[in-house]
Amino acid sequence: MTKLSTLSPINQRRWAIFRAHRRGFYSLIIFSLLFGLSLFAELIANDKPFILSHKGELYAPALFSYPETTFGGVFETEADYSDPYVVDLLESNGWVLWPLIPYSYDTHIDQLSSPAPSAPDSNNWLGTDDQARDVLARIIYGFRISVLFALSLSLGSSLIGVAAGALQGYFGGKVDLLGQRFIEIWSGLPVLFLLIILASMITPSIWWLLGIMLLFSWTQLVDVVRAEFLRGRNLDYVKAARAMGVNNRTIMLRHILPNAMVATLTYMPFIITAAITTLTSLDFLGFGLPPGSASLGELVAQAKANLHAPWLGLSAFIVLAAMLSLLVFIGEAVRDALDPRLNSL
Repeated sequence: MTKLSTLSPINQRRWAIFRAHRRGFYSLIIFSLLFGLSLFAELIANDKPFILSHKGELYAPALFSYPETTFGGVFETEADYSDPYVVDLLESNGWVLWPLIPYSYDTHIDQLSSPAPSAPDSNNWLGTDDQARDVLARIIYGFRISVLFALSLSLGSSLIGVAAGALQGYFGGKVDLLGQRFIEIWSGLPVLFLLIILASMITPSIWWLLGIMLLFSWTQLVDVVRAEFLRGRNLDYVKAARAMGVNNRTIMLRHILPNAMVATLTYMPFIITAAITTLTSLDFLGFGLPPGSASLGELVAQAKANLHAPWLGLSAFIVLAAMLSLLVFIGEAVRDALDPRLNSL
């Protein structure tokens, strides 16, 4: 029996609608493939060999750190695999297999055909930035950071937003009234300016930035979930469960929340898109990830500062446009798949 046949009839119908949405279905395949490849960025773009053989022993410098003395050198520190002395030691005692792109996101390239930022060539397929770093390597790492950050932010904000909306919608009364007034005030704050102020007050790190953005992003799902719980608490089976003495927590989690999750999943791709856009904006303004991090927003800022290097702007535009377009197409397909009007046909 296939996994699809184990799904309930309604979920089989939803999956069929999603697959019929060809643009969204193929966007999911392409995005999943790109994200999956970016998870192994260290094996695709790295200034350390993927694997090497030295005197019959195999080593994986891309995954593990080895001192230079391991290969017959004199220093106890990690080997510099771009050092001609180390290269000679390795090639004279075995073989070396390099990643497809022999540069990491923070590798400063010493020998360029022209001053940085240099144009694309056979060594740097998308050129280099103004700090002599390979653009393609930074895009691969930046894509991974952006998606992982957006997924983490979306998951955290969804948990808080769903919980807040569920409490307001289920209990109503003063809980709902006070909650709505607080959300109206909180949503009216100038989020971008507050993010800039808070980010400038602390030492930047990805976890601090995630926490700061989580303070303002959780309100997106509250209204949707609240509406579902307001409707669901008056349904007959919920009233019957309450009359049988089932506690509120069980009713909320088992009887109402599954229906509310349909609307939540519909909004999820768009929340991820908004998170990537916000992170890129903060990086562009210099209030995002720590300096030197692989950042798509920083690539946009470099493109603005180096108009004579059009490959920077084109690379940033194509990557961001493709990433956000794929997520929007996926969101459209998910919305159609979960639309009760289409599922009832």
